[in-house]
Order: sequence, then structure tokens, then C-alpha cells
Amino acid sequence: MSAVVLDQPLSRMDRPVAAARDATRAFLTRAARLRAPAKDASMDNVLLVVSELVANAIRHAVGPCALHLELLEGSIDVCVTDHSPQSPRPRTPGSDGTGGWGWFMIKRLATHIRIKPVPAGGKTICAELPW
Repeated sequence: MSAVVLDQPLSRMDRPVAAARDATRAFLTRAARLRAPAKDASMDNVLLVVSELVANAIRHAVGPCALHLELLEGSIDVCVTDHSPQSPRPRTPGSDGTGGWGWFMIKRLATHIRIKPVPAGGKTICAELPW
């Protein structure tokens, strides 16, 4: 099986969340040609996690970020790298529109989450989702 991988730098100036979603849709179309998703919601779940991770990278870090997607055996690895060494700080989700739901959703949808420091500074957050 040929590898399906996406490496996408994301500029803070060029609508990074929308750019990440567009690149992810193209990636998922290629991935689905090789292997159909396990569930009807698999594509939507990957898009949601990409949107949340990129939005958090833009909100809580300075500078650009990068998106890496990889089709694995039975899953898709979603990784976002930013320039902040700070790990995510989950907060209690609010029903008043103040947020807090993103990390909660990522943890519910992902089968495995990894946070690793980047030697030049920053971190990469990877969430593996069923495919």
C-alpha cells in the first residue's frame, strides 16, 4: 500500500483553520480511495480534531504551526506542531459559550494522544483516530 501523508505548514495570516480543513478533506479523499473509513463519522471526526488542534495552536502559541496527517493501519494520525512548549490545559466545558469543549472532544474521539516536545522549542500534539 502506498503511503498517504500530508505535511502542511500553516501561516497565521492565511486563515489557518480553513486551510487545514481544506488540506484535510483532500487527504481524506485520497485515504478513502485506499481504504474505506470504518464508520460513517470517521471523516467528520478527523476534520473536527484537525480544526480544534489548529485553532488551539493559533490561539495559544505564537508563530506559524504545521499539520501532519498519516494514514496508518486502521487509523489516521493527526499531528499539529506549534511554537509553545506549554501542554494543553483542559478546563471544565461551559454551557455558556465560553468554550472548554475542544480538548474534551479530542480525548473522546482519539484512541491515543501523544504530546512530544520539539527540540527547537514548542510541541507536537498527535491524536490517533479510527479509520
